[in-house]
Amino acid sequence: MKRHSLMWALALLVAAPSGRGAETVALPTGQLMSPTAAPGSRYLALSVELTTHVLAGFAQTETLSPDGKTLLVITAGFNMIRDAAGKKIDSDSSQFIFVFDVSGGHPVQRQVLQVPNAYIGLAFAPDGKRFYVPGAVDDNVHVFALAATGWAEDGKPIALGHERGNGIGQKAFATGIAITADGSRAVVANRYNDSVTIVDLAERKVLAEQDLRPGKSGGTSGTPGGQYPNSVAIVGNHTAYVSSELDREIVVVDLVAPSVKARIPVQGNPNKMVLDKAQRTLFVASDNADLVSLIDVASHTVRATVPTLAPTGLRSLRYKGASPDALALSPDERTLYVTNRGSNSLAVISLAGPLPVVTGLIPTAWAPSDVQVSRDGRMLYVSNAKTMAGPSRGNCLNGMYGNCSLPTSPAKYGANEYILNLIGSAVLSLPVPNRAALRTLTRQVASNNYFSAVPSAKEARTIAALRAKIKHVIYVIKENRTYDQVLGDLGRGNGDPSLTEFPLKTTPNHHALARNFVTLDNFFNSGDVSGNGWPWSTAARESDAGAKMVPSNYAGNGGSGDWFGLNRKVNVALAGEERVTANPLAATLDADTLPAANNVGAPDGPDGQKQQGYLWNAALRAGLSVRNYGCYVDTTRYFMSGAARAMAGIAPERYPFASQVQVAFATHPDLVKVTDPYYFGYDDRLPEFYRFLEWEREFKAYVASGQLPNLMLVRMMMDHTGDFAEALDGVNTPEIQLADNDYALGRLVQAVAESPFADSTLIFVVEDDSQDGPDHVDAHRGPAFVIGPYVKKAALVGKRYTTVNMIRTITDVLGLDHLGVNDATQGPMTDVFDVSPGNAQWSYQATASSLLKGTKLPLPADTVFAAPAKPTHDVHYWAAATRMFDFTEEDKVDAVAYNKVLWKGLMGGKPYPLTRRGK
Repeated sequence: MKRHSLMWALALLVAAPSGRGAETVALPTGQLMSPTAAPGSRYLALSVELTTHVLAGFAQTETLSPDGKTLLVITAGFNMIRDAAGKKIDSDSSQFIFVFDVSGGHPVQRQVLQVPNAYIGLAFAPDGKRFYVPGAVDDNVHVFALAATGWAEDGKPIALGHERGNGIGQKAFATGIAITADGSRAVVANRYNDSVTIVDLAERKVLAEQDLRPGKSGGTSGTPGGQYPNSVAIVGNHTAYVSSELDREIVVVDLVAPSVKARIPVQGNPNKMVLDKAQRTLFVASDNADLVSLIDVASHTVRATVPTLAPTGLRSLRYKGASPDALALSPDERTLYVTNRGSNSLAVISLAGPLPVVTGLIPTAWAPSDVQVSRDGRMLYVSNAKTMAGPSRGNCLNGMYGNCSLPTSPAKYGANEYILNLIGSAVLSLPVPNRAALRTLTRQVASNNYFSAVPSAKEARTIAALRAKIKHVIYVIKENRTYDQVLGDLGRGNGDPSLTEFPLKTTPNHHALARNFVTLDNFFNSGDVSGNGWPWSTAARESDAGAKMVPSNYAGNGGSGDWFGLNRKVNVALAGEERVTANPLAATLDADTLPAANNVGAPDGPDGQKQQGYLWNAALRAGLSVRNYGCYVDTTRYFMSGAARAMAGIAPERYPFASQVQVAFATHPDLVKVTDPYYFGYDDRLPEFYRFLEWEREFKAYVASGQLPNLMLVRMMMDHTGDFAEALDGVNTPEIQLADNDYALGRLVQAVAESPFADSTLIFVVEDDSQDGPDHVDAHRGPAFVIGPYVKKAALVGKRYTTVNMIRTITDVLGLDHLGVNDATQGPMTDVFDVSPGNAQWSYQATASSLLKGTKLPLPADTVFAAPAKPTHDVHYWAAATRMFDFTEEDKVDAVAYNKVLWKGLMGGKPYPLTRRGK
C-alpha cells in the first residue's frame, strides 16, 4: 500500500471506532494505539480518590498471587500531589499498589495500597500470604500481609542500610526483588550500588550484600560488569540471576556462600526475567537488542534468541525500538508473551517448535510495562505505563523546589496540571485471542506502527530532489515552549492568542520564520519532558532505562538522569585522566565506578552498533562531517558551590575561545572530537547571543574554507528562561531572555542565508519538549520550523507531524540510514517543501526585539529593531518573584509556581483560562 493511501486509512481509524468498539488514538510519538482492539478486552485507567483525584501514573510491574486469584499492579509515577492552593498533600504523594480480584477473569479492584516510593520491585511470598515491595530511594523493603479485612503493611519497612550510591552525589535505589522457594529470604537489586542484598524475612534483617562488579567480587579491578542491576530471578533457594542493565550480562550469585559464580553475556540491555516451572530455562527481555534470550540454567549459556518486534517478514528487524521490557509464560509453557514498550504491543511467541518464533502481535495501550497470564491460561493482564496527557492549562510541576501557592497571583486554576501529573496509567485485560483474531490484531499493530508503509511516489521524488541539492543540515534544539505560548497570536493556523505570553513584539523572528516559510500548527514533540525529549529529538526513541526513571527523577526521588550521557553524574564518554580533566570531582571515584564507556541510556544503531543510535552516529557512519554546539555536554560543573566550585566550577563565560577556557565536555564518545569546546551548554545566566557569537566564529571560518559540516547540532536554550538575579548583561527578565533566544536564532538563519551555503543548507528547529506553558490542543504541541531553499513560502501546513517525522526528514535529506524503527516507518515532512526550481532562492533579515535595547549585549551597530517594546517588570520584580526556584538544571524549576509567576508578570490581571478545549 502506498503511504498516502495508508495515511488516509489511518486517519479514518483515528476518527472513528472500529467495528469491535476499538478506538485508535494518535500519540505524540507519531504512532497510533488501539488499546481495546482485541475481542473481549477491557481498559481500566488507574486512579485514586484521596484528598484529591490522583491519576496513578507509570504502572511498572504486576504479579499474580500463587493461587492465581489476586493481581497486584504497582506504579512508579510522578508522586508529587498538591491541593488547589498549591500545598503538597503528603498523604496523596505516594506510589500505589492496586489489588485486583481476577478469579472471575477481568480484574475487579478491591484495594489501593500506598508506599512512599517504588520502582519495579514486587514479589509474592510462595504461600501467597505476604508480598514485598522495595522502596526505591528509601532503600528499604515494605512487607504487606493478608488479614481478614484485606492487605495491609506489616510493621516497619526493612532497612537495607546503604549510606549512598556509587557515583557523584548519588543516592541508593532499591529496584527488583525475588523470594527464595522456601520463602525465607529475599534478594533485592540495588540499582546504584551495583549489588544485591540478601534479606532474612523472618528476622527482618540484612544477611549479606554481594557486590556484582568484577573488581569487588574477586575479579580484576576496573573491569566493567554487574552495574545497574535491574531484576532478580531465583532458582530454588541457592542461586540468584541478576540482570545487569548497563553491562549487558546476567550475573549468577551464590546465596549460600554469597559470591559471583558466573557472568552470562546477553545482547542488549537486559531487564525483566522469568523462569520456567522446572527452573531450567531463564527468559530475559532486552531493550536495544529487541529480543528475548533463552538461557540454559545448567550450563549458563544462551541457547536461543528471538526478536520481538514482529513476525518474520512483516518488518525488517534491522531497526530497533520495540523495547521489550517484560514477559510471562502461559501455564502450559508453550507460549511466551512479551511487552514491547516501544511499539505498544504484546508479542506472542510460540515455544512449541524447535526454535522460538513470534506468531503474532496484540495491540496494547501506551507503553506496556508488564504482563501476566491467568492460571487457566485464558486471560492476559497488561499494565501500561502511560495515558494521554491532553491539553495543558498550564505547567504544574508541583516539585520539591519552592512554594506553589502565590496568593498575590490573579491566576486561579487547579493543581496537578503538570504534564507528568496529567499522564496516568492503565491495566488492559483480554481473553487470549484465537488464531484468526491474532492475525487481525497483528495487522492492527502493523498499521499502528506503519510497518508496511512506504513513501508515495511524490514523496520519493521530493526527497530525491532535496538529496541532490542539500548537503548541509543545521538542527537547532530549543527548550520547552508550547505552540500557543509563542505563536498563538500568529494570525493564522490553530492558535489561541489568549495564551500567548511571548508575542510578536518579544519574538519577531519566530513569527517571521513561521510566516515567511511554513507555519506548522499541528506539530507534536514526542517527548514529555527534557529527560525523554532529548532522546526523542536525537534518536527518535528513548531507552527503557530512561523511560522508567523519568518520573522518579523529576519528582526528586533519587532517580539518576542518565539520558544526557551522564550516568550518576559521571561522564562515561571519558575514562581515566580524561574523565578527571572533564570533571575534577571524578577523582574521588574508585576504579570500579563506571569504569568503561557504557551508557545505560544510549540507543543502539540499526545493526546492533552498541550505543550508536543517535543522529550524529548515523552521519558519521555515512562518512559525513558533524559539528556539535552545546548538545549532550556535561553541565554539572556550571552551578557548583563552596569547595566543589573552587575545585571544578565553570562560571558563565562570554568569550571562552578568546580566553581558551574549555566550557563544554561532550558526554558521548563520538561527540567528544566534534564538539566545540567553547560553546556553553545549559545555563540561564549566559545570554544566548554569546552562544551565537561562538557559533558564528566557527561559521565564518567554514565560509572562508568553503567547507561546512554536513550536520550541525546547535542547542539554543534561553527560551527556558530563569535565574534572573544572576543573569549577565541585563538579559534578566522572561521577555528579554525570549527576545535574546529569538534574535540568536534569527541571526543564525541570516548568517546562513547570506553565505555561499545558502542554496545547499536546510535549517530545522524544534523544542526538545513543550512542557512549559499552556496549549489549548495538547501538552505536546510545540513550535517547529523548517527554513531554507525549497521550503514553501508563506504556507500553512496543518498536517500532523512529530519529532520523529523531523528526524526522518533530516536523515532522508542527508542520505543517512534510519536511526531506528520509528523513523524507518514514519514518513518525511514532504508537505513542507516545494522543489520546483523557482523556489530555490530564499533570504532572511533578522530583526531584534526592542526589548534588547536596554541590555548590555554587544549588538551590531546595524541591528534592525522591531516595534517599540519594554519589559512588563524589571529584574528586581522577577528576581523577587522567583527567589524560591532552582534554575540550575533543565526542568528542575517548580513549574506550577513558575508558570503562575510568568502569567501574572506577563499577562497582568488577565484570568488564567480554565477550559480545556482540545480543539
